Amino acid sequence: MASSSGNEKRVNPVLRISQLDALELNKALEQLVWSQFTSCFHGFKPGVLAHFEPELKTFLWLILWRFTIYSKSATVGQAILNIQYKNNLSQTEKYQPLSKHQKLWYLIFTVGGRWLEERCYDLLSNRQLQSFCKIKSYINFGAGLLKLCGLLNFLIFLQKGTFATLTERILGIRSVFCKQQSVRQVGFEYMNRELLWHGFAEFLIYLLPLINVQKIKLKFFSWCLPIASLSNSENTLAAHCKECSLCGEWPTMPHTIGCLHVFCYYCIKSNYLCDMYFTCPKCGSEVHSLQPLKYKIEMTELH
Repeated sequence: MASSSGNEKRVNPVLRISQLDALELNKALEQLVWSQFTSCFHGFKPGVLAHFEPELKTFLWLILWRFTIYSKSATVGQAILNIQYKNNLSQTEKYQPLSKHQKLWYLIFTVGGRWLEERCYDLLSNRQLQSFCKIKSYINFGAGLLKLCGLLNFLIFLQKGTFATLTERILGIRSVFCKQQSVRQVGFEYMNRELLWHGFAEFLIYLLPLINVQKIKLKFFSWCLPIASLSNSENTLAAHCKECSLCGEWPTMPHTIGCLHVFCYYCIKSNYLCDMYFTCPKCGSEVHSLQPLKYKIEMTELH
């Protein structure tokens, strides 16, 4: 944006929620860029990037800074939300783009600060000398003090709505809208439909955990496929315990509940823990006692 056209624009303050959304979009973009970059090295030896991770991240953030803050005076998240930085140190109410010094200091505080924090921790973590321990304690104290200042700045931001980060306050840069925001008219029909849908969704979220879906499903199958008596094939199958009555697979640690059917231990145990009134899906018998099957199967019977 040219400075000649920018000087003619008036400042439009940005809402707090928009500034917070821009920060979250910036974090999501950084994670996406880093994941895409590391995916290029999946075929290499594991840990090949571990020793140079702070430098590689710094290089990627430097590229992002070059094509966002340096060229457009706005981050990617701000550009998506129609926001850009304004030089708040200028006394005029007109829009003033960031100066080169502000852009460079923004790079030092954001990119350089994160690199220094990660690299200093790696360099001083293995030092056992007393002098290095003191230096490490000083660095930790300074980092904690910066975190505290950032927290105080955030509390002030929630009250006044300016300078979402400590870097913005130190450099005197403020988020403003690129163009005047127009009020969007939302119809009552759309709002009623959205409220009704959200209310119905919240009701389902509250109701579904209270419904025993497994018991309803088993009850439904027992109604659809009633079994008055066991056939010879089923008796033979239960006697040789070659099929779990729940999963239909070869039973693992076969157990019985008092009827002629056989279950995997994990199948019957999980269903019984979920429903104390669990009944057999084949014959409808209740769980009297969960006992292991004592019948021994020879390996020749598998074939």
